[in-house]
Amino acid sequence: MKKKVFILLPDGVGLRNFAFTKFKEVGEEAGFDIVYWNNTVFPLKEQLGYEELKIEEHRLHKSIGTLSRARKRMELALWQKKFKDKVYPTYRFPLPYATTKNILKSVFVRYKEVFGSTEKGVKAIRKQIKHDTRKSPKYNYCKAQLKEHRPDIVFCTNQRPTQAIPAILAAQDLGIPTATWIFSWDNLPKATMVIETDHYFVWSAHMKKELHFYYPFVRDEQVFVTGTPQFEPHYDTSLLQTRAAFCEAHGLSPNTRYLCFSGDDITTSPLDQYYLEDTAIAVRKLKEQGEDVGIIYRKVPIDFTGRYDAVLEEYKDVIVSIDPLWKPIGERWDQVMPTKEDFKLLVNVCHHSEFVCNIASSMVFDFVIHKKPCLFFDYEQPQLKRGIRDIGQNYKYVHFRSMPNKEKTVVWSRSKEETLQKVNAMFLGIANDTSMTHQWYQVINRPDHPAKASERIWDSLKTIIE
Repeated sequence: MKKKVFILLPDGVGLRNFAFTKFKEVGEEAGFDIVYWNNTVFPLKEQLGYEELKIEEHRLHKSIGTLSRARKRMELALWQKKFKDKVYPTYRFPLPYATTKNILKSVFVRYKEVFGSTEKGVKAIRKQIKHDTRKSPKYNYCKAQLKEHRPDIVFCTNQRPTQAIPAILAAQDLGIPTATWIFSWDNLPKATMVIETDHYFVWSAHMKKELHFYYPFVRDEQVFVTGTPQFEPHYDTSLLQTRAAFCEAHGLSPNTRYLCFSGDDITTSPLDQYYLEDTAIAVRKLKEQGEDVGIIYRKVPIDFTGRYDAVLEEYKDVIVSIDPLWKPIGERWDQVMPTKEDFKLLVNVCHHSEFVCNIASSMVFDFVIHKKPCLFFDYEQPQLKRGIRDIGQNYKYVHFRSMPNKEKTVVWSRSKEETLQKVNAMFLGIANDTSMTHQWYQVINRPDHPAKASERIWDSLKTIIE
């Protein structure tokens, strides 16, 4: 009899790894009965023909948002004291004070952060979150669905959303094994562990070590190191287009060598458009010197600010935009969902570009799989003023400490002048050795057979069930 696996999608970020890769196909070949327990607005049955069970009830207990915000700040404050490291407060988001209700909630969060940031305090607030969740409409709704369908395991595709708490807690209360995927390589130091499950899936041995470091209550046998499906499409040569076909599809010149500028969200890089402009100035100067070069601009999918528009218009002689193939399913920014087709697009952008430029993006790993180098910008723009976040903070985060050698792992531009020099050097192939970058990739992702992450996840789920 086939084992039934519920793939819990608490939000849309799990779609890329677990709905749009070959993850489902691999699981079916291994003999599993797969049901997507779908809390998103994305219609899996309609769009992809996947068996899904929709979660229509979304009402959490009214305290959960505030308690979760407090829990995150308490953990970060605890770690600052425990590890004597000032990086952790930089992961906090500002608290809202616009309304009376916001003021009361924010005062509560600050009180818990100041007076409750102890091991005992964090344990107590996690217990309170569970207690209140069991009184929520969504908990009872999820519990009823589980009683009816009786899966053998619930696998959550993202440890961060509060919407996952009722589903996971209901499964545990019914004795159904639970597991969660740690979504990204930078998540654990940010105190994003919203749910507690019976098992945890991580990308690498490095992430496993981090998991034990921040959450010592997690036992070794609860953790599975599998690699990540996120990078699997880059190893699928059937996705590659010929140079001529790719260029024709996107209005590019087959003879022009392109760099890729991958945009960042407004939180990570609020002045990102000016780094694109610096890159465009450098490329334009190289063209004036007789070099046939250009820029492919790939925006971050959730950026709707229009902040790049003026630069794209001013430098349209050297920049071609190739937008990610994401689609709005609802009206909110977090309801813009990826598509399967975007994987193929990203693979070909990497393959047909010479290198990538960005600010602190994990696109460095997508490109190094294709043996393409990365340039990181690390300087302030003159438009920086009070209230605008300096991008230099990104490189101080804990996940950048995993670099084998900071100066040699990527190419750094630390001024506008250096951007011209470094872009020119990279087009010439100078300092484009990616061996150190590849070492970094092998730190953050399981190094052996990275294309087999999906297989390892299914093997691990089978081990848990049996």
